[in-house]
Amino acid sequence: MATPIGNLADASPRALDTLKAVDLIACEDTRTTRTLLARYAIATPTVALHAHNERAAAARLIALLREGKDIALVSDAGTPTLSDPGAGLVAQAHRAGIRVSPVPGPSAAAAAFSAAGFPATGFFFAGFLPASGAARKKALAALDLPWPVVLYEAPHRIAETIADLAQRFPEREVVLCRELTKKFEEVARLPLGEAAKWLDAPHRQQGEFVLVLAPGAEQRPEGADAERVLEVLLEALAPSEAARLAARITGAPRNLLYRKALERSK
Repeated sequence: MATPIGNLADASPRALDTLKAVDLIACEDTRTTRTLLARYAIATPTVALHAHNERAAAARLIALLREGKDIALVSDAGTPTLSDPGAGLVAQAHRAGIRVSPVPGPSAAAAAFSAAGFPATGFFFAGFLPASGAARKKALAALDLPWPVVLYEAPHRIAETIADLAQRFPEREVVLCRELTKKFEEVARLPLGEAAKWLDAPHRQQGEFVLVLAPGAEQRPEGADAERVLEVLLEALAPSEAARLAARITGAPRNLLYRKALERSK
């Protein structure tokens, strides 16, 4: 279930009712979640489920769910499993035949996209870029897409990421969202070539960032180019979703692209 990304007042009535009603709350960091619980006088027990213990913790939680317990899954902020832990637990619950019910609400990606102002029917969520090296270059190349791209970035890497994006996409705009929903929130849309100067202002490189990269020029490649689009999308998406988007971009048959995606994924 989704929790506030900064402003605790963004917690929905349904989310609060759920947190009160469940037997246990699985959270990325129990200290962070307890701040939210204390704000609303919620006494439900918490247990940690994070990147370092997810496999073992998920097994214990599945056992509790099989016993009939109700468990809420939350991350520190926003919607779990989106660049946050929890996907493993959700997948195990599905395999065990346990009901999974989303409690929607705040999402940093959706909030940033809504404030960007780029006309589009959707966006590509890229999460965090690799820290460095060949993996980072490959990830940047995969962002050359005809729709907006939403990225997350930590304050100690934001300057490097802006420099890399400006080098790769000098003609594009970017929307920098800093400290969304918090007291010192800032949202700025500007050419990538001007973003480094914006970041140089005092305190600008503090806090969490969400970036929205403007879409590239739409292209409709055919033939072998469709397979190249598919190959790029498979770096971040499941075969079915990659095939769907590749078909939409290129006009190539979706069923054909799906078969090729399955072959490549093997």
